[in-house]
Amino acid sequence: MTTTTALPRPYRITPARVLRSEWHKLRSLRSSWITLGTAAALVLGVGIVMGTTYTSDGGDSDVDTVVLVLYGSVLGTLCTVVLGILVTAGEYSSGMIRASLTAVPRRLPVLWAKAAVFTATVFTAMLATTLITFLVAQIFLGDTDQAASLNDPGVLRAVAGNAAGTTLLSLIALGLGALLRSVPGAIGAFIGGVMILPEVLTMLPYDAVETAVRYFPTQASGVLGSATPLPDAASPGTALLALTLWASATLVAAAVLLRRRDA
Repeated sequence: MTTTTALPRPYRITPARVLRSEWHKLRSLRSSWITLGTAAALVLGVGIVMGTTYTSDGGDSDVDTVVLVLYGSVLGTLCTVVLGILVTAGEYSSGMIRASLTAVPRRLPVLWAKAAVFTATVFTAMLATTLITFLVAQIFLGDTDQAASLNDPGVLRAVAGNAAGTTLLSLIALGLGALLRSVPGAIGAFIGGVMILPEVLTMLPYDAVETAVRYFPTQASGVLGSATPLPDAASPGTALLALTLWASATLVAAAVLLRRRDA
């Protein structure tokens, strides 16, 4: 009588397993939650300060309510941008990317999974933060000319748009991290190319340049976070499309180099 031993089935690489792996890596790092927590604390803290210190005669009565309350998003975005860079460039710095690409030889699923997990995590965290910040700040603004509710025209869209803008800017940073494979290099590229370059271009006396700058990432993000239309700016729908295209272009460029270069 002979016995047969069943051979183990080969380990199959599926999108769900790659996503689960990237989620495990993101949530297992203490720095991920510290960075997200810091971003949320900054947005909420600045929102409470703006709400408690606002006076109708202080010169801010013409500022959009959502912009005023969520002014701390500028600082919060810097935190999530750094996190996005660490998600990709940080793995190259630590050498962990070699293990990831060895487990997933096709490479690109790793990048797409990183982007998907990061996007879902940051958007969920920032949407919850912006909603809470707006509602808390309105407790102090209820008797002022900045009193508003989520049911007012454009308010809920701007609150959600603020979270979407932060997420997409951070996704661009993630793409830059994968593209440059250097944490300092990606931070410098984001600050110089995304934050400073548009401000420099607006100084040029050309109408075409001024029109083009409206669709740059930081300008588009500002449109998404405003409940009232901004003068000489893109519409919210166009701004969202432009910001999505910037993030997609950065990720596609990173994907092309990922296929062509060694880890």
